[in-house]
Amino acid sequence: MRRTLRALAAIGLTAAGTIVAVALGGSASADTQICEQFGSTVIQNRYVVQNNRWGTTAQQCINVTDRGFSITTQNGSSPTNGAPTAYPSVFLGCHYTNCSPGTNLPMQVSQISSANSSINYRYVSGATYNASYDIWLDPSPKRDGVNQMEIMIWLNRQGSIQPIGSPVGNATIDGRNWEVWRGNNGGNNVISYVAPSAISSANLNLLAFINDTRNRGAITNSWYLTSIQAGFEPWQGGAGLAVNDFSASVNGGGNNPNPTTGPTNPPGGSAGCAVKYTASSWNNGFTADVQITNNGTSTINGWTLTYPLPSGQQVSNAWNATVSQSGSTVTARNISHNGTIAPGGTASFGYQGTLSGAYSSPTSFSLNGTACSRS
Repeated sequence: MRRTLRALAAIGLTAAGTIVAVALGGSASADTQICEQFGSTVIQNRYVVQNNRWGTTAQQCINVTDRGFSITTQNGSSPTNGAPTAYPSVFLGCHYTNCSPGTNLPMQVSQISSANSSINYRYVSGATYNASYDIWLDPSPKRDGVNQMEIMIWLNRQGSIQPIGSPVGNATIDGRNWEVWRGNNGGNNVISYVAPSAISSANLNLLAFINDTRNRGAITNSWYLTSIQAGFEPWQGGAGLAVNDFSASVNGGGNNPNPTTGPTNPPGGSAGCAVKYTASSWNNGFTADVQITNNGTSTINGWTLTYPLPSGQQVSNAWNATVSQSGSTVTARNISHNGTIAPGGTASFGYQGTLSGAYSSPTSFSLNGTACSRS
C-alpha cells in the first residue's frame, strides 16, 4: 500500500513535559518512545525503526527496544475497505532518503546472492491489522520517494481486510503455501503473498519471493532492491502489537539470472507450454488471438506471457488479459478468472493493435520465464 509522504526530520515533540520523539537518524540504546508522525530511530547501529503514521491524524506511539518495537498507542481508525492508518516498522535499506547505517542497498537483483530475514511477532486480539513485510524494488537505485514495485508478505491478518487487487492463484515459496494477490494502489504495483494461517515467528528466504515476482513478469534482474521492511498495518486498534526481534541481510557478489523457486512455472522448457497465435491484419491494424496450453505436469497458478512484437506493431486494447508494451516487448498477465491452467488445459486472450508496414507474427514466447513452443 502507498506509504508516507517524505518524512521530515524531527527534533522532538513534548507532551506533558515528556520527550516522546527522537530525531530522525538517532540511535536507540535504551527504550525510546516515538509519537512523532514520521519519527524514527536506529537500533543495533544497523536498522531503522519508524513510526510511519501516514494514514491518520490520530495519535500513534511506539516503544523501541534494541531488538524491535511495540505499539503503545494507536488511536486511528480506518474503514476496512480502504487503506490502513500507518505502517510502524523496522527496516534495512533506504526509505524516503532515510537509509539504515552501513546498508549495501539499493542492490541490483542480478547481483544478489542471498536475501534473508528473521522475525518474531507478538499479536493481540480485538484489533484489525496485518503483520507484514514490505519489500521495495525499482528500476533505478532509488533512495527517495515511492518505488514502482512493492512485494508484501502477510504473516497474519485479523479482521475483514484484504490485500491490494485480487487473488491470482497460489504459490509454494520458501517451503510454505501462499495465496497470491496482484494489483495497483494508484502509486505502485503490488504483489502480496498471504499465509493461510498466522505465523508468529519465521526465517524467510526473501530472494525466493523476489524471484517469484520476477517470474511473474513484474520486475527484471536489472531492477534494484531498495529496502526490506517488517511491521504492522493497523486499521483499528493495535496497541500491544510488537516486533520482538528482527534481523535482515542482503549479500551481493551473486549472479541471479535464473529463478531459485518456481513451482507455479510450467516445467521442462519448450515441452512445458505451447502458444497458438492467430492473427488477422489489414492496412493499418491487426487483431490477435493467443492461446496458451500447459503441457507440463503441474498446475500453473498465475501466468505472465512475454514476447517481442515485430517492428511497426503497437498494442491498443486487449481482452481477457492485462496487456502492456514496452518498446517491442509485450507482457500479458492473466486476470482473475483465467489465472489457473491445469495440465493439458488452456487459457486465451486477445488484443487489437496498430500496424505500420507489412504484417508478421511474433515467433518466440516465454511463460513465467520458461520458453514455449509454437502450436
